[in-house]
Amino acid sequence: MALDDNTNTEEQKTSSSFDSKVETRLYDEDGHLRTEFTASALSAIELNDAAALSVIISPLHESELGDLLEALSSADRLRLVVLAGDDFDINSLTEVDEAIRKDIIDTLPNDKIAEAIKDLDSDDAVYILEDLEAEDQREVLDNLPFDDQVLLRRSLEYPEESAGRRMQTEFIAVPPFWNVGQTIDYMRDEDNLPERFHEVFVVSPQYELMGYIQLDKLLRAHRNVIVDQLLEPSLHPIKATMDQEEAAYIFQQYDLISAAVVDNGSRLVGVMTIDDIVDVIHQEADEDIKRLAGVGDEELSDSVLEITKSRFLWLLINLVTAIMASAVIGMFDATIEQMVALAILMPIVASMGGNAGTQTMTVAVRALATKDMDSYNTKRIIRREVLVGLINGLAFASLIGIASSFWFGNTDLGIIIGIAMVFNMVCAALAGISIPILLDHFDIDPAIASSVFVTTVTDVIGFFAFLGLAAWWFNI
Repeated sequence: MALDDNTNTEEQKTSSSFDSKVETRLYDEDGHLRTEFTASALSAIELNDAAALSVIISPLHESELGDLLEALSSADRLRLVVLAGDDFDINSLTEVDEAIRKDIIDTLPNDKIAEAIKDLDSDDAVYILEDLEAEDQREVLDNLPFDDQVLLRRSLEYPEESAGRRMQTEFIAVPPFWNVGQTIDYMRDEDNLPERFHEVFVVSPQYELMGYIQLDKLLRAHRNVIVDQLLEPSLHPIKATMDQEEAAYIFQQYDLISAAVVDNGSRLVGVMTIDDIVDVIHQEADEDIKRLAGVGDEELSDSVLEITKSRFLWLLINLVTAIMASAVIGMFDATIEQMVALAILMPIVASMGGNAGTQTMTVAVRALATKDMDSYNTKRIIRREVLVGLINGLAFASLIGIASSFWFGNTDLGIIIGIAMVFNMVCAALAGISIPILLDHFDIDPAIASSVFVTTVTDVIGFFAFLGLAAWWFNI
């Protein structure tokens, strides 16, 4: 990947002065990387100037380097990784989307990956390791110290998107019979401690979690005070097998900064911290939004083929539901032939119902995801949404009814579309709230399937109500 080594001296002088030209502020007013900064990095890559590139990327935070990687083309980001060598911060791979991360990891030798992740927190190391093929994963782990191998293998054994995958295995645990002085001396002398921590955990000889001590409370206590006298019970330990979304809910519910992670025997195996949870919340919200639109788990960096495959299934399902709606229209073909105005107006009824149903569905799916909707308020929320659908239906029925009467000079037609509008808006509200609840009851993610069902209901009911009422009214 290297360029010709015989780069002329003038080019090298120019490239070595990039640091004086790069704006100190990396991001513009819209939060995007400044074009001058990206251009400087690209110039260093094109000139094969490792020194200039080092000056550019060395001061960057891992998230900033991640943004730079995402801004570059696939070929340029791979050249950056190779040219940067040891200056490349592998932590930045936790800040990019999965496709980019896999693309870069595939180019790095396994021994280089092993060397790089030695200094990473265990949760970040797992985040990178889980994207490797099984054979590469084993080879990387075999190149790590034995203690690190054991901890990382155990984390990788937990299900994907579980608390066990997101936890840090670096934590401080002491026995209950130690005093404060012993604990503080231990933290001063021990080398393998987490870089940042907020509490000291207290465990039994079997490593069962007994409780914790807040760091500020520990530092304020006298040295001869026994740890057991200071500990607070861990009211919200997280099971290692718990889904990461459930863990995030516990953090949100109880305003936690960190939480102990325990196995099925209540033994302390790790700790989750708020920075992990912020990433989880962002990831889960991103997944829900994409699923509502039927685009799967695609990333911006995915290829055309991958995105096409991701969207094809839901488009196929939508095609089936559209055929169902067309079948309803086909039942009234004679009615439409005799009154062309019906063909002009019927999309309005279906469209308004679809939009109303989507609004209600979005609120319901989000409320279920955040656990704001439960058995105590479900009936009240359903009544509220149906009432909103009725009021909006009456309002828009009046508007479209009057408009249709003047448009086609037919008062009866205005009455018919008005009645159909009210009926479909109420049904849309009811479908938008009840379908996600029903799917959630059967442990089906409502974000995945709700939109298809809601759209089908509003289209079929909208066409059937409008065309059926018109056929009966006009005796067609």
